Amino acid sequence: MPFAYYMPVRIVAGEDCVKKNAALLAPFGARALVVTGKSSAKNGALEDIAYALGRNGQTFAVYDKIEPNPSVASVKEGAALARSFGADFIVAAGGGSPMDAAKAVALCARQEVGDIFTHPIEGDVLPMVHIPTTAGTGSEVTPYSILTDDAGQTKRSISAPQLFPKLAFLDGKYMADLPQQVTVNTALDAISHAVEGMLSVRGGALTDALARESLRLLLGAYPALRLGKYTLQDRQTLLYGSTLAGMVIAATGTTPVHGMGYALTYFHGVPHGRANGLLLPAFLEACMQKIPARMQEVVAALGMDIPAFAHKVAVLLGRREAYNDKTLQDYAARAAKNRNVANCLAHFSEEDLLAVLRRSVGG
Repeated sequence: MPFAYYMPVRIVAGEDCVKKNAALLAPFGARALVVTGKSSAKNGALEDIAYALGRNGQTFAVYDKIEPNPSVASVKEGAALARSFGADFIVAAGGGSPMDAAKAVALCARQEVGDIFTHPIEGDVLPMVHIPTTAGTGSEVTPYSILTDDAGQTKRSISAPQLFPKLAFLDGKYMADLPQQVTVNTALDAISHAVEGMLSVRGGALTDALARESLRLLLGAYPALRLGKYTLQDRQTLLYGSTLAGMVIAATGTTPVHGMGYALTYFHGVPHGRANGLLLPAFLEACMQKIPARMQEVVAALGMDIPAFAHKVAVLLGRREAYNDKTLQDYAARAAKNRNVANCLAHFSEEDLLAVLRRSVGG
């Protein structure tokens, strides 16, 4: 059973793990740049970071201008602050956008970067500590940074082993007041990661094991997701499941679900996880026709057939977005050019992608 797996992030989990493990931050240097959005000051993450760094005698500056679907401009601004402040390392706190942006900031702070999407990531980047405050992206354990590409009118990823964080803290308490729709959207993102990993050409026995456990945890929290009532244990379970799903895609990458979803996010502002949730059931129905044997393993991991899964997802999504056919044809053409289409065990032509889009968000 030959396989290769690489995920070099040290993970520390549990309530108050940042404060309790402040000493783990000390070796990274004297000065930190905290990259975040506006919510970290409200959910307690920034307070805990300040406590931990202060305990070590480390100083820090805060860059909190990361927007949803982060732009290259904000990354460059954050990198300029890191350089002027003399940051030795980055602490990223937030959902996928701050964590993804932090990786690009760490890159641009150390390397002269022109076009970030074509820049060869060959040298050093600032070391990073990641603290997720949503349970969905898994960015704390991946080498990917997803940024908005305005020139291409889409979202694009940069990736290199250097972009793996060094350390990740998992504390579900930061999600205690997370809005219901954000909680649902991020959970759908994590579920999509686990499922897509099982359908990747780069998947294998080890990533399948991680995906199965991730889905067991995430779908086990479905009653809480449906009711919108969460205990701290529910939050921690969702976060752990999300991290496992991140560990899956760190090795496997994603599939056409992400490629199709980028257009919904770029042109209509559909949150990334919701876009995945809208598309995933119809995508799985198509895969059932194309690769039925492999899909039986996915069904077993889900613990239900695809119609039952589609129903559960539909309950969480509520009213769906709908777009006209000309728009969907454009999105299918865009998605067909995305490299994650070739990363799927099932072949999806542009016509196949259009069929999934029509079933998912057809007008």
